[in-house]
Amino acid sequence: MGISFKEVSHYYRGLKKKDITIALDKINLDIEGKGEFVSIVGKTGSGKSTMLEHMNGLTLPSEGTVQIFDYVITPKKKKNPKMKDIRKRVGYVFQFPEYQLFEETVLKDIMFAPMNFGMKEAEAKKKAIEVAKLLGIQSLLNKSPFNLSGGQMRKCAIAGILAYEPDILLLDEPTRGLDPKAAADIMRIFYDLHKKTGITIVLISHDMNIVYEYSTRIVVLNDSHLTYDGDKVELFKSGIYKDNHLTKPDVLKLIDYLNEKMGYNIDYNTFNLQELMEKVVKLHE
Repeated sequence: MGISFKEVSHYYRGLKKKDITIALDKINLDIEGKGEFVSIVGKTGSGKSTMLEHMNGLTLPSEGTVQIFDYVITPKKKKNPKMKDIRKRVGYVFQFPEYQLFEETVLKDIMFAPMNFGMKEAEAKKKAIEVAKLLGIQSLLNKSPFNLSGGQMRKCAIAGILAYEPDILLLDEPTRGLDPKAAADIMRIFYDLHKKTGITIVLISHDMNIVYEYSTRIVVLNDSHLTYDGDKVELFKSGIYKDNHLTKPDVLKLIDYLNEKMGYNIDYNTFNLQELMEKVVKLHE
């Protein structure tokens, strides 16, 4: 098991003792340490980011326990393990990670985190070059990260996390603020990495098109409660997505239209527009 929530609740306290906001309420959730691509979805304020922050110890539970591999996190700080060990195994890509760039070159910025986690300089440099090639930014290694485009800066920041090879990767709205092409490039990189290495990815996104295309499993939060955990096709075939303030992915809206207006019988196991076009072409062959 990679990450396990047992009866986890989290409260935010206001200025007055009585003012309590419940962000998570008695959450039970298990995520495998390898091979999963899980999306956490829900309306704004449902508890998604708070849940993600518990997954590498950034936030402690108010009640319950979070187990991350062999480490158990409890509400009391003195009983908690070394957070550095956890954060090496569970990488976190924040919204707008490019805001955390600070080194004079892209290469040095990518090397920083691996070296901070104990990797030798030569090994960190080798790993940084490998990851830069994976992300298509190898030609930028000697440039200042502050002279790059927004998409390039984000890839640089992500490279710094991938370079220390976490077992689980947490993504908080990784495509936010990017143009469609840059967003598609970023998601394809994450998906290819997941398929190639088996790394577990946990994604927060409001974009149901991205969620439906890439997830192997969807977790739904609604007003601090976990209301669905399972198959993505079943979520959108049922009315559960409406009850949780989610929108249907564009590809499914188009399938509904084609089935109703054109008499097709295309199933929901169609995860992007390219797959849909291929199925439509076959129907006319």
